[in-house]
Amino acid sequence: KMTQQMRDLQLAQARKPPGPSSPNAAKRLYRNLSGKFRVNYTSFDEGSLVGRGEKEKLRKSYLFQSNAALFEAVELQDLDRVQEMLKHYSPEELDLNTPNSEGLLPLDIAIMTNNAPIARALLQAGAKESPHFVSLESRSLHLSTLVREAEQRVNELMAQVVNEAPNADCSEKEKQLKAWEWRFRLYKRMKAGFEHARVPDAPSSVHLSVASSSSLQVTFWEPLSVNSAVVTKYKVEWSCSPTFSPLLGEAVIDRLKDLYFTIQGLVPGTAYHIRVSAYNMKGWGPPQASTPPFAIPSNWREYDGRAPRRRGQAEALDHLLGQVKTVHQHCICHEPCKNQPQSRKHSVSKSLKHLFHPGSKFLKTLKRGLYLTAIFYKDDNILVTHEDQIPVVEIDDTYSCLLMQDFLWLTKVSCMWDEILWLRQCVTVSQSSCSCILQTRFKMLLAISQMQGLLGIQDLGQVFFEPIKDKQGNILIVTLKEVKTNQTFESVRWVPICKLQSSRKSVSSPEEPTALDTLLTSVQDKLAYHQRSSHALSAGLYLGYLKLCSAVDQIRVLVPEQLPNILCHVKIRSNPNISREEWEWLQKMASVEEPVPTEPEADRSQNPLFQELQVAIKELMTLVNIPLQEAKDFRLYSQEVLDFGDQVSFLLLLPPSDDVCTAPGQNNPYTPRSGFLTLPLQIFELGEER
Repeated sequence: KMTQQMRDLQLAQARKPPGPSSPNAAKRLYRNLSGKFRVNYTSFDEGSLVGRGEKEKLRKSYLFQSNAALFEAVELQDLDRVQEMLKHYSPEELDLNTPNSEGLLPLDIAIMTNNAPIARALLQAGAKESPHFVSLESRSLHLSTLVREAEQRVNELMAQVVNEAPNADCSEKEKQLKAWEWRFRLYKRMKAGFEHARVPDAPSSVHLSVASSSSLQVTFWEPLSVNSAVVTKYKVEWSCSPTFSPLLGEAVIDRLKDLYFTIQGLVPGTAYHIRVSAYNMKGWGPPQASTPPFAIPSNWREYDGRAPRRRGQAEALDHLLGQVKTVHQHCICHEPCKNQPQSRKHSVSKSLKHLFHPGSKFLKTLKRGLYLTAIFYKDDNILVTHEDQIPVVEIDDTYSCLLMQDFLWLTKVSCMWDEILWLRQCVTVSQSSCSCILQTRFKMLLAISQMQGLLGIQDLGQVFFEPIKDKQGNILIVTLKEVKTNQTFESVRWVPICKLQSSRKSVSSPEEPTALDTLLTSVQDKLAYHQRSSHALSAGLYLGYLKLCSAVDQIRVLVPEQLPNILCHVKIRSNPNISREEWEWLQKMASVEEPVPTEPEADRSQNPLFQELQVAIKELMTLVNIPLQEAKDFRLYSQEVLDFGDQVSFLLLLPPSDDVCTAPGQNNPYTPRSGFLTLPLQIFELGEER
């Protein structure tokens, strides 16, 4: 049967040219890959090619060379070269799972020569074992055949070399003899590796956790033994019985980049037992039961039947906005302005004409007032006007102080840049009340429209969390947006940031810089803030620290500079779900007003969440520079788990109630280390939503 399989395989591979068969050939291919081959492949002059057919033919030729070179690198146990090729080429380009003319795959060679590092690198790239080895007997027979045929070929070539007189043909025969002797030794080493191997031990550890109300997550680790062959796959089995009879399901994991598996579609409230076993070329090893021995799919919300906080909120807000728009469709702003005073009609008409007048342009200098600037950046480049100025438009030249409420209102407007025209029309109607606040906000909307019109783009990005002020009475509101495509804009062009900074001539003194000079010198910091504020946390459960400080007109929240859209935090574990049992324990701890667990206790040592919280609290207290003994007066927020999507959740650690928010003039004895900042609460909320 094995002989017939090999014949079929050889017929299937007949069109594939034979690969190099000696170490020298492999070295030549390596030189091609590291030098001429790689450069030529990435720098084709398409004009020199006759057509697509020739180009594709040349591409396939190079890809074949990379496939042959991978086999040679594995056979020569060259780990560095294997890793380099796996990094630069996809599994498809390498034909990673296509057998060679001997019916072997790169992974087969690695595991039968017991080269664990190369085997693991191949497994993480998606390599598989040859499907032709359907049993131990078939693998043994195939290896014996390879050894026997290689030995016969060596004997034939040796006889020819001995009997023939020295000539060019004899020299070629000697090269072939050396190549086959090398291959003969390789096959014998593979055969010995297979014969001395044994089935793997059980996984060293299997951890079971509750992933949701209908799923469990199984995390496992490799067997500790190094004497058996390389493990190439794992099997996860589950049952409602500790004897695993009957077996409810199993899954085979052969992608070994991450050793975990999530069992989906389980019945909530039902206990499941889990075990995991490992496999190598000698077969399946004994199973390892999980710790804990069973788990029940559940979620903390089942404790009191609470619905998700944000369920339906986005839809409700969209519906509410639609209702507001419907009402305003019949308001005066969509009718002739006959009911407005003549002076207001003239003023509004003049303002609207100003937006489309050829004289509307960006400002070069500031003259004591309130201004809006938009920073668009891509890599190390920034958009500037044709005069090499950052785009700036005027909001109000008589506005010498910016009220925090107006600024926070503008940050909310930034969530609906596309609705500026509609908002401006609605605010226009309300101006008859002569409210100074509405007057200022209307001018803000006019400035936004002007900036959008001059740039030819609606989305101006995110508002920086604080405006720039100077001693000349200028206030500069900054918006930031990263451009990830080759987008074209009107009236502006791209220049390197360093070039803009070096070429701009300051018109102020270092002691009293203007707002524009301050912006230019701090632009990298603002871009870094903008990029970091869009970063997302990896999946997991986190412990967050809530610390506020109040001022006359705002409340600010402490956040890390590296992730300003998230509270100060540390990661508790990779599983974001809090099970019902864990939540019941947290509620019990809160009901008896126990202190935050900072020291181990014997009766809690078996509670994984308790141990995880201990480690997380110590790490968090060190992060924010609070002595650990002070944490005994802290408490966990027990009303809910804060869910941010399906993959990130937070438990909150709160200081004593009197210290949650520091009042104006009150000293904070525990100042966080460097790397933190305080954001206005409304800015933080908008950043978290983004």
